[in-house]
Amino acid sequence: MTHRDDCRCGCALASFADGGLAGTAGGILGCGGYVPDRVVDNTQAAAAAGVTPQWIESRTGILARRYAHPDQAASDLAEHAAHAALRDAGLAADRLGLVVVATSTPDFPQPPTACLLQHRIGARHAAAFDLNAVCSGFVYALEAARRMLPPGGHALVVGVDIYSRIIDPTDRRTVSLFGDGAGAVVVGPLPGNRGVLATELASHGEHQDLIKVEAGGSRMPASKETLQDGLHYFTMDGHGVKTFVKDHLPGAVHRFLAHAGVAATEIRHFVPHQANGRMIDALLPELDLPHAAVHRTLDRYGNTGAASVPLTLAAARDLIHPGDLVLLAGFGGGMTTGLTLLRW
Repeated sequence: MTHRDDCRCGCALASFADGGLAGTAGGILGCGGYVPDRVVDNTQAAAAAGVTPQWIESRTGILARRYAHPDQAASDLAEHAAHAALRDAGLAADRLGLVVVATSTPDFPQPPTACLLQHRIGARHAAAFDLNAVCSGFVYALEAARRMLPPGGHALVVGVDIYSRIIDPTDRRTVSLFGDGAGAVVVGPLPGNRGVLATELASHGEHQDLIKVEAGGSRMPASKETLQDGLHYFTMDGHGVKTFVKDHLPGAVHRFLAHAGVAATEIRHFVPHQANGRMIDALLPELDLPHAAVHRTLDRYGNTGAASVPLTLAAARDLIHPGDLVLLAGFGGGMTTGLTLLRW
């Protein structure tokens, strides 16, 4: 592992380039995804927000999203995705040594949602913890799990969020975008040069106010007043987020690939965070990945937070062939970014 402080924007940045782990604990053995069966189309989302379905589609590229049922929490969605990933990997849960859940909408402030999941799937030999890097969380969790595993070990990494519980239904900026879902991968040993080739994680705390939920923590505990003022809702400066992503992600991708010694023309699959379809469209020319299939699920699932990268990866699973180079890109509140390069 090498830590770098030469990022031009002054952010805190950690870069990991390490082919040595690819044959030990560095690869994805199986993927799985899950979304609730409650479909919320643009007509439904638009009604309370005072906009039209056409307004939502034209600005986001989203046609529908899924909302959890009242009796479903993050661990319920995560459990479905976990079972799917374990089946895909052909691995029993009791062989897991680690369960990591990336989420900013856990079942409870404590205990960790990962511990609930560990018990429910029968991963009795696994240590479990949650990680919160908002929509970059899965990429962060994948690298954390990979680095913590001993040679030959296996981990379950899940990204899950239920944003329908924290968005203001009258806020057109958020209700148009967000849905609920979970995605999971099993990490373990792969032969040869397959697996994670490089990862780069960056944090830009000077932009912390772009995405936030103000109430419910130790600085502003939940109270009657915070509920009345709507401070328990998720808020986002959409213009500021778009500017941040435009200013940071293309350059970060170019530097990352150069540092990894991989040409942009070699990337065969690009799995970005499913933030906004129009944002992805605007980014693609600047990213310049001419031979990469760009995988999307946001048209039917919306922005599912930490779930969006693994959920989309699971949806693309049958289109990715052994040896293909796959680039994962997460970006979210904090602000945070995470890039991972895989050889499938």
